[in-house]
Amino acid sequence: MTTVTLGPLKVHTVGGADRKGGGDGPAILLCHGFGAPGDDLVPLARVIDAGEGVRWFFPEAPLTVNLGYGMSGRAWWPLDLALLQQQMMEGHARDLAQETPPALAEARAALEACIEALVTHHGVRRDRLLVGGFSQGAMVTTEVTLHAEEPFAGLAVLSGSILSADRWRVASKRTAPGLKVLMTHGRADPILPFPSADALRALLTDAGAEVDWLPHAGQHEIPREALLRLASFARGCFLSATG
Repeated sequence: MTTVTLGPLKVHTVGGADRKGGGDGPAILLCHGFGAPGDDLVPLARVIDAGEGVRWFFPEAPLTVNLGYGMSGRAWWPLDLALLQQQMMEGHARDLAQETPPALAEARAALEACIEALVTHHGVRRDRLLVGGFSQGAMVTTEVTLHAEEPFAGLAVLSGSILSADRWRVASKRTAPGLKVLMTHGRADPILPFPSADALRALLTDAGAEVDWLPHAGQHEIPREALLRLASFARGCFLSATG
């Protein structure tokens, strides 16, 4: 693994011809969730068999957030942790469909600049680049994908959620038709409730995306079955890009 700066973001790179993200193979970019240290998804590159020569890129979110008790993590946009904890304790479902986080535009711009640097300096073709993430990372990559000028090979939404639904519905009319999407979500997810993911699935499907939908019995997590599905999904996306 090596760590580079692409656009405004620090990015951990593995795989490829030199095991450091080099070569000219297809690429996968995965974004972590809220509060993660920034490199927690990197080990997935060792357990997901996405094909020979695949390059992996793991951006760190631009913000540092205080998690309490002297701990900090990275975030694509801030969250009200006290409110989130209260909602979980009371069993209230979070409805993010009409929310547009104030920092979403900045997060999108940062990730778009990172991807542009991948294209310019690492020879990554957008039609051979699978983007996605976990939780908040899944939401920011959905935001970028639905507003992209050129299509990606696919989108992987791991425990994500619908967000800013009216904007996404409008944007999806242009970018979703034919888009390959993998969505996985736990039916018992206490943080991003299952219906929020199902609403995103419906929005994308209605707009013409080809959604591979994997609900599972878990909570806010990436279970083994999701890793296996991501491997086969990535292979299919890259095969289509070369076909």
